[in-house]
Amino acid sequence: MNTPVSFEFFPPKTPEGAAKLRAARQQLYALKPEFCSVTFGAGGSTQDGTLQTVSEIMAEGCAAAPHLSCIGQTRDSIRERLEAYSAAGVTRIVALRGDLPSGYGAGGEFRYASDLVAFVRHETGERFHIEVAAYPETHPQARSPMADLDAFAAKVRAGANSGITQYFFNSDAYFRYVDDLLDVGVEVPVVPGIMPITSSTQLLRFSDACGAEIPRWIRMRLQAFGDDTASIKAFGLDVVTDLCDQLRHAGVPGLHFYTMNQATATVEICRRLAG
Repeated sequence: MNTPVSFEFFPPKTPEGAAKLRAARQQLYALKPEFCSVTFGAGGSTQDGTLQTVSEIMAEGCAAAPHLSCIGQTRDSIRERLEAYSAAGVTRIVALRGDLPSGYGAGGEFRYASDLVAFVRHETGERFHIEVAAYPETHPQARSPMADLDAFAAKVRAGANSGITQYFFNSDAYFRYVDDLLDVGVEVPVVPGIMPITSSTQLLRFSDACGAEIPRWIRMRLQAFGDDTASIKAFGLDVVTDLCDQLRHAGVPGLHFYTMNQATATVEICRRLAG
């Protein structure tokens, strides 16, 4: 498969989780990813785990991109993070606004992801390749689709190099989004985010929370399978492989898999695409 791939992980919370993630990474490295990104908890709640996981990935010979979210942060705290990442040899970051953890009051010194991107560029010049989030189905808090396109354009003007999308199951949403960005003069690569389907309850919960649309026919099929996990996984592999195939044939710049710290589904999808 010639389309570049990359993977997202989250920092494990237990020694068992860390061991499972190491095993999953070893399987996924066989796919020769361009990089692996590592998430950052609300308000920076997993920031030490993020750096530790990033350092492990780099020690294993793969490029790593920590997520950096700015809500609830100060310029000093972000500067400290950037210095730590730079000292660790990181050359790519994913710059996000992020979500406030529950119970938080004010949002810190940054209001938008574009403010964070501008600050990173000001502080570090061209040291980092900066990825930012993109929303083909419109960010759930955006006033309108146009306002959401403007927000992405603002991140690019501030210095972002490329985008990674929220996951989606409707390829037309992605193609329309990229066309709309071109119409407003934004030409950076926008990599589709891909969510393997391995559990219907988890997928439905995630999608309702983040505004990703599950087409009705997929939702109905998943609900009809009930607790039949084998059928859910088989159906999920077919649906997501077909989606990736459409995207790949359209010449997307890459595929970014939200692995949920598991390897099996992503490895199988990539195997089918290569077959």
